[in-house]
Amino acid sequence: MATSPRAFVLRHTRLRLVPGLEEIRLHLADAVLPLWHAVQIETADPDAPLPFWAFAWAGGLAIGRYLREHPEAVAGRRVFDLASGSGLCAIAAMHAGASVVTGADIDRFAAAATALNARANGRRVAFARRDVLDEEVPDVDVVLAGDCWYEGQLAERVLPWLKRARAQGIDVLVGDPGRRYLPTEELSELASFEVRTTTELEDLDHKQGRVYALRQSG
Repeated sequence: MATSPRAFVLRHTRLRLVPGLEEIRLHLADAVLPLWHAVQIETADPDAPLPFWAFAWAGGLAIGRYLREHPEAVAGRRVFDLASGSGLCAIAAMHAGASVVTGADIDRFAAAATALNARANGRRVAFARRDVLDEEVPDVDVVLAGDCWYEGQLAERVLPWLKRARAQGIDVLVGDPGRRYLPTEELSELASFEVRTTTELEDLDHKQGRVYALRQSG
């Protein structure tokens, strides 16, 4: 890489308030396609993943709103934020009083963005930059899974991992606007919020973001 992930995030984003969650500030990009192209150049990888870390997505926004209204879901508890992206859900959990929060994402830019965003909000979020879906579920009390259902192969890996977490007595909160691969038959809806995303990749600027609990199997 020509520059550090931290420097790259700072160069291509602006620190701004999150729509509907104005107590949180994130480093966000203005448009996805120019940034995606910049990532491809920076990494010399034409197949580089979309810069999910540079936008506030509907599921994460819904989880943030839910935790603001129901801090008891995470207050004083150990929280794991799967596929963190910008770290929005992790930071929202810290705002709600979580004792320890760990984010996880395979994207090096997501790791840098989460660290920058946590610092901008006066919070500290630990981070695992690796594919945790091939590992045992961590020893935590709550798993947050925002916007994990946009792609079939990923969804097929995420659901069994989350079900293992639930089987171990871990609470699992899922945030999503109803994407194609969302396993609704496994979920109980807890809340619905009108949210305003910060990326044109979503079908609509204003969407209904929903928060679900993963049901206990058997």
